[in-house]
Amino acid sequence: MQHDEPHISGGGSAPEAPRERRARLRALRRLWRAETVYLTALSVFAVLAVLARFNAYFGWDLRTTRAVQSIDAPAFAALMRFVSFWGTGATPFIITTVAALAFLAYRRRSEAAGVIMSAGVGQLVNRLIKVLIARPRPASDLVNVYETLSTESFPSGHVAFYVGFFGFLFFVAYALLPRRSWRRRAALTMTALPVALVGLSRVYLGAHWPSDTLGAYLLNGLWLAFCLMLYRRWKGRPATPQPAEA
Repeated sequence: MQHDEPHISGGGSAPEAPRERRARLRALRRLWRAETVYLTALSVFAVLAVLARFNAYFGWDLRTTRAVQSIDAPAFAALMRFVSFWGTGATPFIITTVAALAFLAYRRRSEAAGVIMSAGVGQLVNRLIKVLIARPRPASDLVNVYETLSTESFPSGHVAFYVGFFGFLFFVAYALLPRRSWRRRAALTMTALPVALVGLSRVYLGAHWPSDTLGAYLLNGLWLAFCLMLYRRWKGRPATPQPAEA
């Protein structure tokens, strides 16, 4: 008497293999694209830094600055000064400390460490590059200079801090706050706007050339990406958006 034996398919593991391979290939393609973007940005910054080392300013720096400063509106001038305020003097140290302490109060140690590394250490990296390049600030006989500064010009310290500080907070808000909530939308707006406007404000106030701000966006964008990679590893999981509020 024959007995029909059921066919053993390996518990369904075989159909999973193609999906796993496709997932690995997608992950490798994303990694390759990320590395390409990273290396491209680093190369552009390196070329710009070398040129800035031997050029006090570029022709397009002068034309762009004069075009921006031609905006004659008191409200615009007040906005530019307000935007720059948060990167002036001891303010960056104060607000970074407050943010880190707030994270610690909510038992967010990885976020506290992340904001200190992104904003604080990022400023040290920026300062080192400033000393190495030693580019002079815009001169008052070329453009309007609202405040005379004695430190080096390339890359912009304000832009560096805003990218490191507000950029990190933007990522944390995106990752941790509930999707489609008003808190998330407000946090993303309040952290994105300073980053978008600070470069313009530094040019308008005559504190930096546009190439100074571009260099800072490139350099500290790369530093922010590095800090976010470490932050995700500290968390031990991908920092994906939370589900929407009920």
